[in-house]
Amino acid sequence: MTRYDVVVIGAGLGGLTAAAILARNGRKVLVFERGNSVGGAASSYKAGDLFIEASLHKTSGPQHPDDPKHRALTRAGVLDKIEWVPTGPLHEVRGGPLARPFVLPEGFEAARDALVAEFPDARDGVAGILSEMQALAACDLTVAGVQAALPSTNAALSLGARLAKAFGDNEAVKCALAGNLWFFHDDPATLWWPAFAAGQGQFLQSGGRYVKTGSQRLSSALARAVRGAGGEVLLRRVATAIDVAAAGSSHTVRHEAKAGGAFLEVGAGRIISNAAPGVTADLLRDGSAGRLRQSYADHEPSISLFALTLGLSKPPDEVGLRSYSTQLLPDWMTTLADYATGTTLFAGEPNARMPPMSIVSYATIDSGVPTSPYIVSVVGADHLRNWSGMERAAYVEKKDRWQRAIIASLDHSYPGIAGAVVASAFNTASSMVSYLNQPHGCAYGFAPVSPHANAPLPSRSPRTVIDGLYLASCYAGFGGYNGAIQAGEACADAIIGEA
Repeated sequence: MTRYDVVVIGAGLGGLTAAAILARNGRKVLVFERGNSVGGAASSYKAGDLFIEASLHKTSGPQHPDDPKHRALTRAGVLDKIEWVPTGPLHEVRGGPLARPFVLPEGFEAARDALVAEFPDARDGVAGILSEMQALAACDLTVAGVQAALPSTNAALSLGARLAKAFGDNEAVKCALAGNLWFFHDDPATLWWPAFAAGQGQFLQSGGRYVKTGSQRLSSALARAVRGAGGEVLLRRVATAIDVAAAGSSHTVRHEAKAGGAFLEVGAGRIISNAAPGVTADLLRDGSAGRLRQSYADHEPSISLFALTLGLSKPPDEVGLRSYSTQLLPDWMTTLADYATGTTLFAGEPNARMPPMSIVSYATIDSGVPTSPYIVSVVGADHLRNWSGMERAAYVEKKDRWQRAIIASLDHSYPGIAGAVVASAFNTASSMVSYLNQPHGCAYGFAPVSPHANAPLPSRSPRTVIDGLYLASCYAGFGGYNGAIQAGEACADAIIGEA
């Protein structure tokens, strides 16, 4: 049986980041992945003529020294191997309580000027909100970091409570600042303010970036970095069992080909799981599964996402799509709190009420994405329960009805877009379960919710209650690409520090 210093189960961004850093630190590393390619959520592919970006549409600029990916991707050896394309303003917000479209530019000073010009009565609130975002963008999202960056009265607040404190009932300015709520959560009443402030602040601090030609390039670069440092990355291999050994002994991981056949066992000094804790627990064979599950029992799963990819026969700007990222808020949405209602709409049939949606038009930047057809992504929050308990045929038919309804709704805001659609693909929370092997279709691991009464501030760690078993995914961080990559780096550092 071959023994490795570290065995990584799953080749998502967190696992690949940890593997690359550890391999470059001299560890003997094996990564195996059940899919046909590395990346998980950070992947892009073709379906016929349609280019599909699995989930990455924008990340904060990693070249900025204070960006949470900067150090991790530098240590992994890939930061300069990627072309990071600027995406322009953070977003345009249209509809909802806004009287007219509002563009939120990158940069704290520019954002403040734009917000104050549009909402002059909110000047003091804007200054306070952006000041806290700036402080949190430049520090680690730890309990100590939050306490150092924020007044103690704000550290435990939800996004909704913090914005109400700053702006009262001015819902338009709240939506201008947080129209992209689905990047984090879907309910401002429960989203932890520091988690939102740090993430949004990182976008404002360094600007948005897209991985030219698609997020698959980033994942593939990390896999090459692992191999280049002497590590192994195996595809179409499925982990089937983990045996945790006594302290000081080698753990064992069993895996087999995705297509079936004889299994292999490898020894591991440390095991890193890029899977959800529940999926990881299912692999444990020594009675420790219950301990692992119990340790995460009070962690709420994050939202899921829907993603409708459209291929247009004409440039998107010809139908009015001129911003890279547009947050389209429905007319029925009069408060930011209505976002949570939008996530429940998919449980029923489509009608006049559409959910809040983000529209991404790759043709507005030098994305490297094919332009035959022109690709537009429509994304927003979803929950698995919206699609559960359905026979396959009923699910497909309902999904088709919603796809047609969304396209018709878009045509009201951008006349001519429906007639320009020549290809489409609609993925729901149910798709997230099968594609990413994520229980609940979670897009961001655990929900970044604010603490309950008398509860401590939220924290995340790659360490688990099982000695020698670590998590390197959004479940060990605060969601998204930044959270997963940070978790991977933290996981690598924990292992390096134990040597």
